[in-house]
Amino acid sequence: MTRPQPHTRSGFLSFHDVQTRWMDNDVYGHVNNVVYYAYFDSCVNGYLIDKGLLDLEKGETVGLVVHSSCSYFAPLSFPQKAAAGLRVLKIGRSSVEYEIAIFIEGQEGACAQGTFTHVYVDRMTRRPVPLSEKMRAALRPLVTEEGATPA
Repeated sequence: MTRPQPHTRSGFLSFHDVQTRWMDNDVYGHVNNVVYYAYFDSCVNGYLIDKGLLDLEKGETVGLVVHSSCSYFAPLSFPQKAAAGLRVLKIGRSSVEYEIAIFIEGQEGACAQGTFTHVYVDRMTRRPVPLSEKMRAALRPLVTEEGATPA
């Protein structure tokens, strides 16, 4: 298996500010590995909310996380500022595979990066539903050369 290499900022078109918190640090003095998943979640859902695609209280569909992964390259700690870069790797019938990279302020290479897959389901039945054209249109600009061709 080939070791992943850190992505650079130029491969991402959308960014979400990440402010580390005191509680994010672990006993080793850096952000604990599980906290990166919260950063990923906030980045993806922040984008969806900004585009009017996610209504937390009344939306008919909900994105459920079915897979996530993360590779770590450099430590991040409180009180550093960072940004989460977002792009789309694959748009499926009812799913989206996102890629997120965390960039420390002033650095070009990612300190961590990973994937995050949502399957969109009906809020009540929890059965998969096709992505709306509005969702597809909002996600297409995030597909990069490194990602797959949008469906």
